[in-house]
Amino acid sequence: MYKSFRSLLFKLQPETAHHLTLQLIRLAGIVPPSRWLLQAIFALPEKPVEAFGLKFKNPVGLAAGYDKDGIAIAGLATLGFGHVEIGTITPRPQPGNSQPRVFRLVEDEAVINRMGFPSRGSEFVQRQLNPSLSKGFIERLIGMPSRKKTRALQPPRNTVLGINLGKNKDTPNEEAVFDYLSLLQSFAPLADYLAINVSSPNTVGLRSLQGRDALEALLTQLNLQRRIEQEQLKKSIPLLVKLAPDLTDQELEDAIGVIIETGMDGIIATNTTLAREGLRSNLRAESGGLSGKPLTGPGDTVLAKIVKKVGGRIPVVGVGGIMNPDDAKRKLDLGAALVQVYTGMIYAGPGLVKEIVKKI
Repeated sequence: MYKSFRSLLFKLQPETAHHLTLQLIRLAGIVPPSRWLLQAIFALPEKPVEAFGLKFKNPVGLAAGYDKDGIAIAGLATLGFGHVEIGTITPRPQPGNSQPRVFRLVEDEAVINRMGFPSRGSEFVQRQLNPSLSKGFIERLIGMPSRKKTRALQPPRNTVLGINLGKNKDTPNEEAVFDYLSLLQSFAPLADYLAINVSSPNTVGLRSLQGRDALEALLTQLNLQRRIEQEQLKKSIPLLVKLAPDLTDQELEDAIGVIIETGMDGIIATNTTLAREGLRSNLRAESGGLSGKPLTGPGDTVLAKIVKKVGGRIPVVGVGGIMNPDDAKRKLDLGAALVQVYTGMIYAGPGLVKEIVKKI
């Protein structure tokens, strides 16, 4: 069925098709009959995994970037994911880069994007996750504080919620820590884990935060604030760091060393790549991060290096180039505790999750 639907979707511009499918999934999660139907279609045997002190019903998750503003979590949870990672979220709303900014490389089963963290901002996403934070019309009009009680998010049943955090485009790197600290404070009560994104290639200068000194300064402050939040909330707040696949061996070793030394709980490997080797599509010259099948081999190579350097001290999440169940199984066999998909679903459809879980 998805092949027929995909042929229609691929007639639309990639970003238009994405918004359409996201809204359909959002609506399906809101309306009980459609939610129940999807839950029945995508029902899976549980294959539980423990990582970062959390229990996952299976090791397959949705990578950040699909639901940037947390509007469709309930619908996405019906598709069988063991966890859903929303974002990247920025403190203030920003439009991202100018369009067009997403390109399908169909011949290569790949996507290039240069989205640049389009985000409705922290306050919008907090309201999506916790409706009790929304004020009534009169309260907003006259600026009175809401009398409604604040309650923590109750994620869709058996679905772990991750929130991916990034800085605003106009925030200088030397002040980036304040953006991440603000986001950590806002989302600590609402997330099962937080992912620190310093590896997107589409925000100028962001990847330089992966350098040893910059990363150490950032993660040290985040770890200190995380401890305060944990004490106040009486809950664990795992912090993961998402790395780029384009780091040199020395840069990778430095980053991993800092991540472990500063008490982070895991690594997500990897983000999209700037490499273009072996592409056939005439869109290969478009700037931005490449994902999909061309990242399968390079992603596995980087994952293997990270797993080896980590030496079992913290879990690693394998993401990038998972186009079929064998790709996912290989990442797990390489030592990943969990895997995440995104571009693979564009080409194979949401049934990919079920296929992977059955295979592993």
